[in-house]
Amino acid sequence: MSEPLPSSFDGHEQFQEETPLQKFGRRFKEEPWVPAVGLLGCAATCYALWRAYRSMKAGDSVEMNRMFRARIYAQGLTLLTVVAGGLYYRTERTQRREFEQALELRKGQEKRDAWLRELEIRDKEDKEWRERHAAIEAAAKQAGNKPVLAEQDAARSALEPSEQKYYGVLDAVRDLVSRRE
Repeated sequence: MSEPLPSSFDGHEQFQEETPLQKFGRRFKEEPWVPAVGLLGCAATCYALWRAYRSMKAGDSVEMNRMFRARIYAQGLTLLTVVAGGLYYRTERTQRREFEQALELRKGQEKRDAWLRELEIRDKEDKEWRERHAAIEAAAKQAGNKPVLAEQDAARSALEPSEQKYYGVLDAVRDLVSRRE
């Protein structure tokens, strides 16, 4: 299938997907140490670079080299934290991925079932309408086959002018003009 099935359930809250911000919040709650220590490592790297810059401006090469080494250690700590966190949370992530796939499969099935129910309801309504329409046509056809006496028809039109049918505006104007004369 190239396109998803159309449905009036698309805007339904039950079928809403997770926004990127919600996903970030959820992942931060699931794995709090990876971003926290990663941010700490980034902050340490920035601090070391800032101190190295100040040392370079001051002409203190020993302090500058020490800060560049500190920057390397901070970057290494950041990288190590991200890798260790990835390894530590790998099983949880795998389980989460399997859960999300099962959830997506279930949501897709529910959406498909809801769409099919909607189509069945529409089909039932269409069949009922067709049956009613066929019954009305049959009744009209049956009424059209009855012999109508000319006297009854003339009496009816004389007694009940509101039921008289006009075929257009021009006929109505002609009728009004003929009544005034």
